[in-house]
Amino acid sequence: MNNSRSMLDKLRSVDHAIYRVIADSPTEPLDEPLRKLSKAANYSRLWLAISSALYLFGGRRTRTATQSGLAALAVTSFTVNVVVKSVSRRRRPDRDAHDIPDERKVPMPDSTSFPSGHSASGFAFATAVGDHIPSLVVPLRVLAGVVAYSRVHSGVHYPADAVVGSVIGIAIGHITSRVIRSRSSS
Repeated sequence: MNNSRSMLDKLRSVDHAIYRVIADSPTEPLDEPLRKLSKAANYSRLWLAISSALYLFGGRRTRTATQSGLAALAVTSFTVNVVVKSVSRRRRPDRDAHDIPDERKVPMPDSTSFPSGHSASGFAFATAVGDHIPSLVVPLRVLAGVVAYSRVHSGVHYPADAVVGSVIGIAIGHITSRVIRSRSSS
């Protein structure tokens, strides 16, 4: 028990150190675009917009991919925001103590910090859609990665929140796409 507590303390220290490095990095040209992207991903609006465009302009395979992506969003949002966050006690970072510039800030959510719902949703959508349309997996995952980073950049999450959220999203995205694929082939 003592070794695992020591390991968790070390991981927490590394997580906080990375957060401080990001907070202290001068990134003025990135601040506004990352803030806007982070806000665009609120309530999965970014992924819903992409899904709508794919659904409208794609064929049958694309429609199945978007259904998979939307299902993955729903399952991930419930899992992260209702189940995992309800048992998590990790507080949000103190942006003022780390002097996060105002130009980076997005509204601070009321929920706990762990894990990042934005990261989970982005990677769930990207993974589920990408499982059906492999040519979209890289651009969607890059976009999901930038959204995940934007949550740390804006000061509302620690890096580990974004990483764990991303892993949860990838797992749920794969599971959801398999379920959708098996149902559409039967």
